[in-house]
Amino acid sequence: MLEVRSVTRRFGDLTALDDVSFGVPEGRFTGFVGGNGAGKTTTMRIIMGVLAPTSGEVLWQGQPVTARDRAEFGYMPEERGLYPKQPILPQLAYLGELHGMTPNDAKDAARELLGRFNLGERTKDKLEKLSLGNQQRVQIASAVIASPKALVLDEPFNGLDPDAVDEMFALLTEFTKRGVPVLFSSHQLELVERLCHQIVILRKGVVVAAGSVDELRSAGPKHHRIVAGADLGWLRGEAGVTVVDLDGPNADVEFADDTAAQRVLAEAMQRGAVHSFGPIVRPLSDYYREVTR
Repeated sequence: MLEVRSVTRRFGDLTALDDVSFGVPEGRFTGFVGGNGAGKTTTMRIIMGVLAPTSGEVLWQGQPVTARDRAEFGYMPEERGLYPKQPILPQLAYLGELHGMTPNDAKDAARELLGRFNLGERTKDKLEKLSLGNQQRVQIASAVIASPKALVLDEPFNGLDPDAVDEMFALLTEFTKRGVPVLFSSHQLELVERLCHQIVILRKGVVVAAGSVDELRSAGPKHHRIVAGADLGWLRGEAGVTVVDLDGPNADVEFADDTAAQRVLAEAMQRGAVHSFGPIVRPLSDYYREVTR
């Protein structure tokens, strides 16, 4: 497990991170979200040792992370860290060697990854000659080439179309199946909601929420939607029922308890057809807006 524990980072009078704590469990995708300037990139740089915390620590498997541990992490910075005027195969192989791979193994791994990304015919091309999406593929390849034991990815899906996102997710899933913890940041909340096992939300350098997708979506008032065959105006007079929205045979309501919900369902069925009756699953974006305002 990768763990950030009570990390604070100050830049002069600015507190960029304030007592930030969260864990990235083995074999799980953890989404790291927050607005611009929330502190996501600063946190990732501290995890990777690019920045030192003012206070607090980063742990790997329960112990303070070491330079040797970090050498086995895969890291993808938000601003691409590759050389735009260099051919993509040699520089991927070079990065593999920096992680301790033999030259032959590094070249073989680079060729395999580029082949998976449909770039097998472009190994001699300079990075700057590729589209932005393909540059992003090469950047992800550089993070995973040495079979890392943890992955820290800053906006890895930027510039990728939906098919490429699925392609990248399939690759990263191969690592989580081996027990590798994956932390990635993204502004695409729908994507985070779909891909992640758990989510950490940062606001102005403070963790304001953390938990599984289901836990966060179910936080706050639980509304039910009823679609019936007749007008539902009678709901306004029902005990234990708060009408959130009502339009003829369609209603969104909040129940005081399950007894009230069952009573309303029985009454609605007595009055006619009930086409649907059930809880409204809130999108993660709704909860995100609530906790980051």
